Amino acid sequence: MASRPMPTHNGPPQKAVQPTGAPNQTLYLKNLPDKLQKYDLRLSLYTLFSTYGPVLDVVALKTKSMRGQAHIVFRDVQASTQAMRALQGFDFFGKEMIIQYGKGKSDTIAKLDGTYRMPTAPSSQPAITELQKLIFNAPPPSASAGAIPPPSLPKPPETQANDADADREGPHGTKRGRDEESDDEGAPMEEDDSDAPMDASSDED
Repeated sequence: MASRPMPTHNGPPQKAVQPTGAPNQTLYLKNLPDKLQKYDLRLSLYTLFSTYGPVLDVVALKTKSMRGQAHIVFRDVQASTQAMRALQGFDFFGKEMIIQYGKGKSDTIAKLDGTYRMPTAPSSQPAITELQKLIFNAPPPSASAGAIPPPSLPKPPETQANDADADREGPHGTKRGRDEESDDEGAPMEEDDSDAPMDASSDED
C-alpha cells in the first residue's frame, strides 16, 4: 500500500514516515541538527515536546555514533504517541525531524517501575596465586588455640645476609636509662668571646 504525501509545516509535502515498533514511552528522534550545543539541543527538545505531556528525560549525546539523534522519555504512552503524530516531519532548526518509537524500555522508566538492572561488564578475574590463598583463606589467628601457624615466607637473600652480620656483631646500641645521666648536666655553658658585642641603638634623636 502506498503512503500518501504528508504536508509539513514548512516546505513541500514529503512522504509520511511510518512509525515502526510497538508504542513506547520513549521516542527516538533522527535527523536533528548536529551544530547545536548539547545543552541547547536538550533544552529545545524539552521545550518542544513538553507541550504534549510530562517529559521525564531527554537524552541527546554528541558522540560520533549518536550525532543528530536523541531520545525523549514521556511518562505515558499516550503523550508520546500524540507528540510523535504532531511533530513528525517538524522543521527543527532547518532539518525535518524523523520520529519513531524507542525499541526498548528506557532506564528512567525502569527505575520508576523497579525493574532497573545495573549493566554488568564482563570482567576477567585475575588468577589467584598460592600466596594470596594462604593470606586471605587462612583462619583468623584467634580461631583456635592449637592452630598451626602458617608457613613463614623465605626472606630475600639480602635480608638474610644482613641478619647474619647483625648476629655476629652483637647489639648495635643500648638505650641509656634515666639513672645513668651524664656528669656534664650541671656544668654551665661557656661563652665564646669571639663574638662582637651588639651595639645598642639610641632612640634619643
